[in-house]
Amino acid sequence: MDIEEHLAALTAEGELLADAAGRVDHDAPVPGCPAWQVADVVRHVGLVHRWATAAVRDGSQDAARYPDDDGSGLSGPDLVDWFRAGHQALVQTLASADPDVSTFTFLPAPSALAFWARRQTHETGIHRADVESAGGPITPFGRAEAEDGIDELVGGFGARRRKDAPAAPRTIGVLPTDSLRGWLVRVGAEPVRDRAAAADADCVVRGTASDLHLLLWNRPAVEVETTGDPTVLADWRARIRVRWGGPGPRRARP
Repeated sequence: MDIEEHLAALTAEGELLADAAGRVDHDAPVPGCPAWQVADVVRHVGLVHRWATAAVRDGSQDAARYPDDDGSGLSGPDLVDWFRAGHQALVQTLASADPDVSTFTFLPAPSALAFWARRQTHETGIHRADVESAGGPITPFGRAEAEDGIDELVGGFGARRRKDAPAAPRTIGVLPTDSLRGWLVRVGAEPVRDRAAAADADCVVRGTASDLHLLLWNRPAVEVETTGDPTVLADWRARIRVRWGGPGPRRARP
């Protein structure tokens, strides 16, 4: 996906999240984030949107600069309106940004703008699924968006987990049933983007790209088939869980 495609997906995901937040009980627990309620997710994503907006708008090189407007004290429709305003500002900022904008990033990307467009698309999409799951079924991700999300996770967050990677990591094959893509994955190493190699992994997971995207982010997946040693997948998911620490967006688990 290119920047324009990410912005289109980010726009759609934010609208879906806001719509879901408008109909789901804000006190409902979130299956994919057991310590959170729906209102926590909405505040988290709204704050992250403002954090990303400020980074791109100001060309910040300081990842610890968090906005003060964190949605505290807001609830119900006011909280949803606050979220919508932040989401719209983010989309507008990314759409109008200089392609060569310089700001901090934390995953490989062709440019800072490409990084933020991609990261905010998947941040928003996964948490949209969280909000929906608290009140009913999850709207499936489009195939291209789900595949791009898998690629970001295994090639970004997964590949950078080198410090806690096992000495002899075993492999996971990720095989979408609705495309010809495939990933051979191990913690702390770049994935092999090859379907044949993925099919020979120690553990292989098969399902739609949407369900695999949810599975790898430790979210409820609808139908995923696992063959081989399931403990390999369990170990990878435990190691790859993204943890934040500190104030602002770093309070949460994306």
